[in-house]
Amino acid sequence: MPLVQIKGLPAVSELKAEWEQEGRYDLIVPEDMTGSRKVTEIAILNLMPVKERTERQLLRRLAMSKELVHVTFLMTETYHPKHADPEHLSRFYTVFSAVRDYPFDGMIITGAPIEMMAFEDVNYWQELTGIMDSCRQKKISTMYICWGAQAALYHFYGIPKKPLPAKQFGIFEHHLANGSRLSEGMEDPFFTPHSRHTFTDKQDVVGVSQLKIVAESPKAGVYLMVDEEHREVFVTGHSEYDADTLSFEYFRDLGKGLPIDVPEHYFPDDDPSKEPISIWRDHSEKLFENWLTYYINKDDLS
Repeated sequence: MPLVQIKGLPAVSELKAEWEQEGRYDLIVPEDMTGSRKVTEIAILNLMPVKERTERQLLRRLAMSKELVHVTFLMTETYHPKHADPEHLSRFYTVFSAVRDYPFDGMIITGAPIEMMAFEDVNYWQELTGIMDSCRQKKISTMYICWGAQAALYHFYGIPKKPLPAKQFGIFEHHLANGSRLSEGMEDPFFTPHSRHTFTDKQDVVGVSQLKIVAESPKAGVYLMVDEEHREVFVTGHSEYDADTLSFEYFRDLGKGLPIDVPEHYFPDDDPSKEPISIWRDHSEKLFENWLTYYINKDDLS
């Protein structure tokens, strides 16, 4: 099923042009043409610095599901991002307090480039935990991604993030662990990107009875976890990334003079002059499809 049109949003226009070149004219539906079809309402709290890139990535994944999806983008109210275009935020974003009573079906809380900060030192920590608590109280199924997952694991279960000796950066092999609706139809093994300086220790997770590890990596550690009682999904990697996202991050950091290694298993022959190929698209689409199908739109997770 397609996305409901977000009028004027550049990411939608870019995706629409891309899909039409591929002969896909069915992935964007004008808001006044949804008819009687059920629309799944998703809120996305976008904490990433390059808002437009993250919008495009998540909309691309949501559009490939079986559900008809409408997205509302959220920004923080207590902190104004320095690198985001104020006009873009004003046109296409709102704050959670303004839509608190809206009947959202699901929420996505993204990562943020603040891994090395203590959670309590984050400017919008109290606001964020309030949003998390509200989603849980209202039984809104929530997908937490990367730093967002670490923040939720810490807030709800007291699980700390721990520093890595070097950035976990590249494409890593993963294996399915405990059975879950979230992993239904996924290949085993599968590959997906990671880009982070901290990690979640498996031993901390297995000590929490509410959490189930769904997939993990020998190199990148725990990757997918679920709290099925609260229909919450925790993703430590970035399956939503486009094929060129790690390349963008690599050359960005090089340009800033930051220490950065070539992302593992990403460029052909580890040669940054060669164009990378996405080998995680099928996994990513299945992850988002299963979340929408089973954790949002069905009552029974058994």
